[in-house]
Amino acid sequence: MDNLTHTLTGLMLSRAGLNRWCALATPILLVAANAPDCDIVSSLGGALTYLDHHRGITHALAAAPVVALGSVALVRLAGPVEWVRGVVTALIGVLSHLLLDWTNTYGIRLLLPFSEEWPRLDITNVIDLVIWAILFLAVAGPVLSRLVSSEIGAKPGRGQGAAVFALAAITCYNGGRYVLHERALNILNSYTYEGAAPRRVAAFPHFANPFQWMTLVEGDGFVSTQRINLLLPYDPAAGARHYLPEPSVALDAARGTDTFERFLRFAQHPFWRVTPADQPEGAVRVEAVDLRFGDPDAPRFVASAIIDRAGRVLEDGFTFGPFRPR
Repeated sequence: MDNLTHTLTGLMLSRAGLNRWCALATPILLVAANAPDCDIVSSLGGALTYLDHHRGITHALAAAPVVALGSVALVRLAGPVEWVRGVVTALIGVLSHLLLDWTNTYGIRLLLPFSEEWPRLDITNVIDLVIWAILFLAVAGPVLSRLVSSEIGAKPGRGQGAAVFALAAITCYNGGRYVLHERALNILNSYTYEGAAPRRVAAFPHFANPFQWMTLVEGDGFVSTQRINLLLPYDPAAGARHYLPEPSVALDAARGTDTFERFLRFAQHPFWRVTPADQPEGAVRVEAVDLRFGDPDAPRFVASAIIDRAGRVLEDGFTFGPFRPR
C-alpha cells in the first residue's frame, strides 16, 4: 500500500490502545508502519535494481523483528524508550505493513530468504480511495469532537473509538473485496474462450470501485483483457484479444539477457511482443510486460531489447512505462 495508508494505520493502532500500553507508541508505530519501505534506497541503483529489492527482505516475516528493533532504535534517538514494550509495539506496526501489502496486486516476498515466491491476494490497489476515506474520517472525527467538546465544556475523547472503528472497517472492507475477487475468478472460469477452458485467470482491483475489476484470461496462444463490473452481465467475447508471438531466435536472445531474467523473476503475468525496430534494418524489438499493470496497448513494467537479424542483442533495458530506445 501507499505510505499515507501505512502512516494512518500506524496512528490508528496507537489510538486504539497501544498508546496506553507503551510510552511513545505513536512515534514508534508511525516509524514501524513505514519502515519496511526503507528499501526505497535501492532506487538509487536504477529501476531494475529497485525491482530486484523492493518488497524484498525488509518485507519478509523473518526480518520483521529486526525491522521492528531498528524502528525503536530510531525513536530512541529522540528520547528514552521502553525497549521490550517498544519492540512489541513496533512489531505490530511492521506486521500491519506486511499485511496491507499482501492484499494488493504488487505482491510481497514474505518468505525470504527461504522462498522467492510473491504471495498476493489481488484484492486492493496500491492506492485504495475507500481505505483512505475510512482513515481520514477516523482522523477527522476526534478533531471535530474536540471542537464540539470545547464549545460545550465537555471532556474531549481520545479518538480510541474512531480508531477501533477504522481498523474494524478496513478489515471488513478487505474481507468483502476478497469475496468479490473470488466471485470474479469464478465467473471467468465458468466460460470457454475460443472453444477451450482458460489456462489461467486473474482479476485485478480498481482503486475505488470494489465491483470493478480488470480481468485477464490466458488461453492457448492468446490473452484476453477486459474491465468488468460484477453488477453487470459478463460477456466473455467482449475482451480484447492479444496473441502471443511464435517462438524465435529473437525471443530466446532477449530471454537470455540479465535484464529479462531479473524482470521475469518479478513478473507474474508476463506477455511477450515482437515488433519491427526502427533501426538497424531487419532488427526487432522484443518486449515483455507484466499484465498486472496495464495491458499490451498501455504497458507499464516493461523489459525491452533490440535484437538484430543475426540474433544479437544490441540494447536492452527496463522501465516503469513504455520503453524508449536510447
